Amino acid sequence: MRSAFLPYCQPFIGPEEIQEVVDSLQRGWVTTGPKVKKFEQDFADYIGVKHAIALSSCTAALHVALAAFGIGPGDEVVVPTLTFCATANVVAHLGATPVLVDVDENFHISLEAVRRNLNGRTRAIIPVHYAGQACDLDALLDLGKKHSVLILEDAAHAVGAEYNGKKIGAHGQAVAFSFYATKNMTTGEGGMLTTNDDWLAGRIRLLSLHGMSRDAWKRYTQPGSWYYEVHEAGYKYNMTDIQAALGIHQLRRLEGFIERRRAIAESYAAGLADIPGIRLPTEAPGRKHTYHLYPLRVDSLTVGRDLLIEKLKQANIGTSVHFTPLHRHPYYRRVLHCSDAASFPVAERIYDELLSLPLYPKMSDSDVADVIVAVRRAISNRRSRRGLSPGGRYAAAS
Repeated sequence: MRSAFLPYCQPFIGPEEIQEVVDSLQRGWVTTGPKVKKFEQDFADYIGVKHAIALSSCTAALHVALAAFGIGPGDEVVVPTLTFCATANVVAHLGATPVLVDVDENFHISLEAVRRNLNGRTRAIIPVHYAGQACDLDALLDLGKKHSVLILEDAAHAVGAEYNGKKIGAHGQAVAFSFYATKNMTTGEGGMLTTNDDWLAGRIRLLSLHGMSRDAWKRYTQPGSWYYEVHEAGYKYNMTDIQAALGIHQLRRLEGFIERRRAIAESYAAGLADIPGIRLPTEAPGRKHTYHLYPLRVDSLTVGRDLLIEKLKQANIGTSVHFTPLHRHPYYRRVLHCSDAASFPVAERIYDELLSLPLYPKMSDSDVADVIVAVRRAISNRRSRRGLSPGGRYAAAS
């Protein structure tokens, strides 16, 4: 057992980020200002996209993108059930109906399930780049074009991930990123929306700050003007310079963060691949996986997900589960009448087996080794007590 608890996740904040925040405080720009503009340009350059709009969260980015396209009552938006609630909540906030669909064995939205649920009311599909690996974007974008529906990518896990040699955020119509404290890079809270569509970028900027024609940067700097107009009933979704101060330097560290995440994932694969009864995540062809999450699938006949979580906790190692499927939550069961688990067989099976191991750049090699030893010990002890023969329901991941 470790002497100190290993948290499931911790951000990596360096002295440069701290000094940049102090500089913002000393200069007096604590709301949207010059550092937000710099962060947006740096992010657009990194992704390889025309527009990057910094917002208060990924949730805000998803919400305002749907609002920009006028999605509302009577409309349907297809959402995978295996995601965080924000992906569907933003649809409900606009009075539209989230249509929950199953996922594939790779955790991504099922194209077959999407096709079955498309109809004349479908206005958008929100695929999730789960765990830091891109879903099948070509097929989804083709589907969106064929049926004239918006493909709004939820890339909360996937900043820095790649699909067919390009960064996620550069392929489609609208892509939302998260900079929450647990993500690949952080601004504490915060998000970004990327697009190559000039019209959409203008709509997002307008709607994200009360529908006003000028933000503080345009009104309160020396060449600015006090005059503004409200063109629509917008939202309060702007990012602050204090958040952007973190983001500027986190973005510079991002490739290093991803390199470390991939190295830890390789260590986990080497240390756990021979254990019967667990599946490890894999990297699909044409993708660059950032390993925001390291989701194991644990055979219930071998040890059981909940018991393994408890055993790792006793060994002073934190874990998590990503996610409880949306159709299991009381709100969506009540509002969407989606309590029939048979409609989501893959998500149900995945959820019962799902466990996320700690994986973040601040972890030392010793921390990683401790996790591997603890997992092996917990499963070995359980199997010994139950008298199970080698094998189990699943073969080790290749």
